[in-house]
Amino acid sequence: MGAQLRVYKRRIKSVTATKKITKAMEMIAASRVVKAQRKVAASAPYATELTRAVTAVGTGSNTKHPLTTEAETPTRSAVLLLSSDRGLAGAFNSNAIKAAEQLTARLEAEGKEVDTYIVGRRGLAHYNFRERKVVESWSGFTDQPTYADAKKVAAPLIEAIEKETADGGVDELHIVYTEFISMMTQNAVDGRLLPLRLDEVVEESSTKGEILPLYDFEPSAEDVLDALLPRYVESRIYNAMLQSAASKHAATRRAMKSATDNAGDLITTLSRLANAARQAEITQEISEIVGGTAALADATAGSDR
Repeated sequence: MGAQLRVYKRRIKSVTATKKITKAMEMIAASRVVKAQRKVAASAPYATELTRAVTAVGTGSNTKHPLTTEAETPTRSAVLLLSSDRGLAGAFNSNAIKAAEQLTARLEAEGKEVDTYIVGRRGLAHYNFRERKVVESWSGFTDQPTYADAKKVAAPLIEAIEKETADGGVDELHIVYTEFISMMTQNAVDGRLLPLRLDEVVEESSTKGEILPLYDFEPSAEDVLDALLPRYVESRIYNAMLQSAASKHAATRRAMKSATDNAGDLITTLSRLANAARQAEITQEISEIVGGTAALADATAGSDR
């Protein structure tokens, strides 16, 4: 019985140490998600206004440009998947990967070849394990991405969209990331970055009662779009990276809180089992003492006779 009590005590000690770790990770994630939320809010206006500017230029000119003009028969697409470098975030990575695979399957069903680009070690590990081709990958900054990281990711994608498909270029650029809605809700979504759907932006502005501004182009609309192309892609990728980072921290906080609560429940259960084992041990010892006393009394009475 003593051995069983020692086992319970060791398990309680181990689970208590784990609970301290998960609690600390929960608090760290909670502080990081607040900072990430602020960055998302700060980056959104720039990305929105840049999209409006591109839409105004695109609708105000007849220039054919990869930023605004769809290919007649698109045959090749690029998909950028945003995952995280580390786990312990519940279904965060698996949901994003699942969304990327569904998008890839949909594009392939349309007869398009798909080039995959990945941010984050978790997504890359998933594709490498299944021996799927990845054109390029990046890691090391998913928790706290910067605009410089977004530029680094955007560079090969911009190069691919500007090339002809015969030279290894792509007709479309899609992105899969996790949209931050609230501390409790984060959804894996996919969207097409390029070519920009001008009609959708115009319709959205009309619904909100907004009027797209009019611009004069110098030296030409094509030169303006050439200048806006990298800025647009970089800003959209940066905003998506910030939303994914905020979503990852929120998912980590939720997962660590669940782990902390479960550890507390397990400690309570183990404590009850340990108390029961200790009570049984005490009861057994008392029984042995009473039995020994009774045997000694019987032996003494027999010797007196």
